[in-house]
Amino acid sequence: MSSTRRIKTVEQSIAETHDEKRSLKRALNTWDLAVMGVAVAVGAGIFSVGAEASAHHAGPAVIVSFIIAAVVCGLAILCYAEFASSIPVAGSAYTFTYSTLGEFLAWIIGWDLILEMLMAAAVIAKYWGVYLGDTVSLFDLNIPMTIPIGPLEFEWGPVVIVAIFTLLLALGTRLSSRVNAVFTTIKVAIVLFVIVVGLFFINPANFTPFVPPAQPGPAADSAWTQSFFSLLTGASPQVYGVFGILSGAALVFFAFIGFDVVATSAEEAKDPKRTVPRGILLGLGIVTVLYVLVAITITGMVSYTELAALDEPSLASAFEIVGATWAAKIISIGSLVGLTTVVMVLLLGLARIVFAMSRDGLLPRSLSVTDAKRGTPIRIQIVVGVIIALIAGFTDVQVLGDMINIGTLSAFVLVSVGVPILRRTRPDLQRPFTVPLSPWLPWISALACFWLMLNLSTETWLRFVIWLLIGFVIYFGYSRRHSLLGRQLEADAAAGPRTIGDQRF
Repeated sequence: MSSTRRIKTVEQSIAETHDEKRSLKRALNTWDLAVMGVAVAVGAGIFSVGAEASAHHAGPAVIVSFIIAAVVCGLAILCYAEFASSIPVAGSAYTFTYSTLGEFLAWIIGWDLILEMLMAAAVIAKYWGVYLGDTVSLFDLNIPMTIPIGPLEFEWGPVVIVAIFTLLLALGTRLSSRVNAVFTTIKVAIVLFVIVVGLFFINPANFTPFVPPAQPGPAADSAWTQSFFSLLTGASPQVYGVFGILSGAALVFFAFIGFDVVATSAEEAKDPKRTVPRGILLGLGIVTVLYVLVAITITGMVSYTELAALDEPSLASAFEIVGATWAAKIISIGSLVGLTTVVMVLLLGLARIVFAMSRDGLLPRSLSVTDAKRGTPIRIQIVVGVIIALIAGFTDVQVLGDMINIGTLSAFVLVSVGVPILRRTRPDLQRPFTVPLSPWLPWISALACFWLMLNLSTETWLRFVIWLLIGFVIYFGYSRRHSLLGRQLEADAAAGPRTIGDQRF
């Protein structure tokens, strides 16, 4: 049986949600989903990524870099919204790809999403522990953040935050959503406070030149650390100018990662055909405004050349340069609160991806059983929480940060391509939300996301290929043989041709 024929119909995907033992409880409204998007996108990065992009890539034009990144993300999110309104099932890009490009590519994208959310959750949990230590130090509290266990150093902060939110998510999505809303409100208030205060220190002269003249960038240490695009074309590194704005967009795109997590919750949304598109787009709009305001504040407070002279430029650095050192404590607390909700939403998203793949038989089916009372996949949530806690508590995961970007962007590419394919194969399908100017916008979205992928380092691409090879071994060694759809198609082939929905197998 050819893998290209293993395409699940939309009706089959939706029918799976009625399995009482493997269904999720619908409890989220539009605002819950929007808050989820803001929660996962607004973390500590809002206080640092803009300063870094301004200092080493685009200067004041980092404002344009943020807008470009938001547009690229927005194009992909439109594609997610069309799929989520048509196929309101857990699994996000994995489920969408299963219904358009087939099981094999669906496995690849599901495997990529596991990479994205596993790495993201571990990295963010690790940074949460770092910011907890910084906050403790700012208030002169002498609390050790690491505990030696034999030859290893155990960081207890990441484990604590992962354990708390694993428990909350196991108790129910609605409860965790309420906690998420409280923390998100607090961190957005802190961000707005910092922005308002920073506006009083803005010097218009710092916006000139808005696009600094292009100049040679620092040479990469090796072929592995330069961008894959540079390796392919032989182009020399360059900062500022037009290419600086574009490379800045590739960097700050990290700030918008996580909106695909909202789509993974489609099966838990009330009236998902309306609430999911609205929630995703509302959340993206709020996040874009916040990031642009932070970029204006940073570049207006101090010159980009002053930021470039620092080892680790950040919003806190800008306040220190203008003499407002008291802001460090507020920014540190804001970073800690900001990362808190990011950890929770990533734990949720990873569990939902694994749940969808498990329910399809591509991972052990026993994992996808949900609690009858709470409607949550408790087994998966606990397994995911334990793995992330161990990775964050015992390993140095920061070096794998770029893996988050490439995992997300690869998912964005396939979802974007999937929209025109499903339009062609299922023109009869009800689509409460549609991407305008299709197929042009989806194809533009796919190309834009692929362009950002090319701007990631060659080393990241190598790790990505290794991750895919591991996925191939698991798929052909286990998943293909245990796939429910594959078994059904083989049984149908043995019994003779029949029709499911409007597709003949």
